[in-house]
Amino acid sequence: MLLVTRTIRLIKNTGRFIKRQGLRIVLLCALIACVVLAAAVGDAHRQLGVPISLAGLASAASTAEAVPLLMPMPTRYQWPIEKGSSLSRVVLQLGDAGVIGSPLALKIYAKIVAKTTIQTGSYWLEPSDTALTLLDKFNRGEVIVKRLTFPEGWSFLQWRQHLEGVPQFADSRDLSDAQLLQTLELDISHPEGWFFPDTYSYTGSDSIADLLLRAHRKMLDTLDKAWSLKAKDLPYSSAYEALIMASIVEKETGLAAERAAIAGVFVRRLRLGMRLQTDPTVIYGLGNQFSGNLRRSHLKKKTIYNTYVIRGLPPTPIAMPSAAAIDAALHPADGDSLYFVARGDGGHYFSSNLEQHKRAVRKYQIFRRAKNYTSTPQ
Repeated sequence: MLLVTRTIRLIKNTGRFIKRQGLRIVLLCALIACVVLAAAVGDAHRQLGVPISLAGLASAASTAEAVPLLMPMPTRYQWPIEKGSSLSRVVLQLGDAGVIGSPLALKIYAKIVAKTTIQTGSYWLEPSDTALTLLDKFNRGEVIVKRLTFPEGWSFLQWRQHLEGVPQFADSRDLSDAQLLQTLELDISHPEGWFFPDTYSYTGSDSIADLLLRAHRKMLDTLDKAWSLKAKDLPYSSAYEALIMASIVEKETGLAAERAAIAGVFVRRLRLGMRLQTDPTVIYGLGNQFSGNLRRSHLKKKTIYNTYVIRGLPPTPIAMPSAAAIDAALHPADGDSLYFVARGDGGHYFSSNLEQHKRAVRKYQIFRRAKNYTSTPQ
């Protein structure tokens, strides 16, 4: 019995010894692994900390047909990361282009430091960059931001031409207006007036739809807010009619101080059942037929936009109005003027009756005809 007891005690002590030694071995292995990992990370950090090479990109640029022989090579280059690209794919592309020397090391390093997430867009590659700084750029999303300005009063045709002049959006040339609206998934039948004139930022990952949707949302917000604060007893049945009026006001005057006065004339004419008789609507209705010289025959040409022929407002806006023009349409100036004529200095002379207006026309249109003169309500 004593022998059995001693045997059991020996087995227990042996187990404890093995456990202690095993734990020491495990801890030792873990310590060795940490040292090896730290050394590997340090070595990778040193390898990846050397400046990138742009020589291959410069060589490709110098042989491109579009680059004149005497044009200096750029000091930095754009590098696009397309939607859906993984870090592994981008790293391999950089390696194939000769930009970085250790694609595998960068992939491993990115996993160790948990920076495998990258963001779509175009990035600047600069001589001072290293593989590590590129990884940081891609991970933080330091994309190149560009800006595009759409002036007040431009038509949708002008918007499209401006957008299609940007290589990134050029593929929209093959789309009709209706097809483009379908890509936007907007419940509107005509694009005119529905996009707010402003300067918009975009990145390499943005599509033409992304930019237009931002402009549309801004126009909706601007119009909704202005409509909620409109003056009483206006001759509009909807905010859309106010948008139509705002586009006419935008095209009729270049002076901010005159917008409310111009809107006042048109609002009073609508109330009295008078035709608006405004040249910009005629020009818009002529489309490509207008060569820059508005003739009397044009004023008689029947189109759905010619306010010398139709009564009331045209069916759609004729341009993209500013917030100030929308405000003027919804807060027209009080008064009794029903006519105005361009003075030739950018401003207008306002009249309350036809005889007074005719005298003003003789004074400003006939005797002092200005370059680029346009006629006004008759």
